[in-house]
Formats: sequence, C-alpha cells, structure tokens
Amino acid sequence: MEQLVSLVEKYISFESIPKMSIVDYIEILIITFVVYTFMAWIKDTRAWSLLRGIVVIILFIMAAYILQMTTILWLVRNMLNVAIMALVVIFQPELRKALDILGRKSIFASAINFSSAGNVKERFSDRTINEIVKASFEMGRAKTGALIVVAHNDSLSEYVRTGIEIDSTVSNQLLINIFEHNTPLHDGAVIIDGNRIVSATCYLPLSDNMALSKELGTRHRAGVGISEVTDSLTVIVSEETGRVSVAIDGELFRNVDADMLREKLAFVQEKTTDDRKFKLWKGRSK
Repeated sequence: MEQLVSLVEKYISFESIPKMSIVDYIEILIITFVVYTFMAWIKDTRAWSLLRGIVVIILFIMAAYILQMTTILWLVRNMLNVAIMALVVIFQPELRKALDILGRKSIFASAINFSSAGNVKERFSDRTINEIVKASFEMGRAKTGALIVVAHNDSLSEYVRTGIEIDSTVSNQLLINIFEHNTPLHDGAVIIDGNRIVSATCYLPLSDNMALSKELGTRHRAGVGISEVTDSLTVIVSEETGRVSVAIDGELFRNVDADMLREKLAFVQEKTTDDRKFKLWKGRSK
C-alpha cells in the first residue's frame, strides 16, 4: 500500500509536472481529437468488444506491476512483441478500413476550390437518377428483389470482375429485366458507373455489423458491406416486402420513399455549376 501511495505522489507531485508551451497544448488537443475520433468510429464496429478486453488486460498488468508479481511481469515482457503482432492481425479489417477512409479524404480539395464558369459537372445525369428510382419502385411493387450499386469515387473494378459485363445505358426497363425472376442475370448485384450499367451478377462483401437487424437477409448485408469498404451507394429492393432501402457509408436507410432515394443519389451525383470564382471554403459555396 505504501508503494502505491508513493507511486501516486511521484506522478501527481507538482514538482514533477514539466513546463508546457503553446505547442504542447496544441499537441494535446490534436491527440485528444484523434483519440476521440478513433473511439467514436470504433464504437460501432466489432473491434469495440476486443478493445474492452484489451483494457481489462492492461489493468491486470498494472495491478501486477504495483503488487510486484514478477512472474507475470516476466511473461508480459517476453510476450509483448508477439502480442503487438497479434493485435495487428486481429484488427486487420478495422485498420484497413480506417486507412481506406483516411486515403479518401482530400483535405486541400475540400478546403480550396478553383472553378471555371458555365460548365455543369456531374458523375451521372438526372436521367440516370430517374431511371434508377423508377426501376426500384416498380420492382418494389412487384416484389422483385434487386441490388444496385452506384459507383462514387472509389473504383469498383474488383467487384465488376466477379460479374458479367453489360456496358449499357441505364434504363429502368433493362434494370427490371435483369432482376426478373428466373433470368440468367437476376442473382447478384448490378454495378452502375456514371451513366452506364457496367456489370451484373456481381458478388459483394457481406457486412459483419452486429447492429444490423436479424430480420435482414443476405441482400441487405451485401448492400451494407460494399458501402463499408467503398464510398458507393447501394439501392436494395426487398423480395419479401417490396420495400426500398439505401446503404451508404456503412449506414442502412430502410423503407425510403422516391424523394429520399432521389436525394441520396443526387448526393453521389455531385452536380455542380462552376461560376469562375475562387472559393476558399468549398462547403460554404453549397
């Protein structure tokens, strides 16, 4: 007990507190922000329960250090390198996703925007949006299951390769025909890039998000799964209920109406009109 008290006094003593400069305070703020962002992101992933287990182990090691349990401390020191490698392997999916999200961020592009006049820029046309919306709700009324992935910034080539090449203009008739029961192309996902249907019967990764409702099937989990590993948008039509859902950024919006679906597609469309102005903050120009 005396050792515990002396240890606390050593680190709480005012004489042991170093002098801090403005840079030190900035560093503390940056570290706090990074830790908070990491915790907020990891809270909804499978890694959260693993992290809690690691915290318990750290507390146990601290108790062993205070009570001078030499055998346990010897084991910890010798297993430290192996434990670090094990953590990298265990958290590999989460680390890959975090680095992927970080790689998508374009800090300078989002802060500064040089634009020229008279041109309308968009990833796909309003006609494509209307065709997707029309097809989705017509299939919903007929209770025809569908899975439509709309590409954004990230390449979907690795998923396109798993399907059958289509390379056709987007039309509601073609989408409905692809997902019609007992047709060769109805099983799997359709991938749309720009104004073209590039591939059908594509395989998508399934989400392992435990927060998803147990009543959701493979189609919905695949739609959420592709939105977790890429920045694409996925339209899901339920074969059982006919309801239309949207998955984007790992989040599932269930039972959306035509207006909400059109709004989500417009977000991915990124339609802008240039006006020959230098905009310091791109967000304020919207």
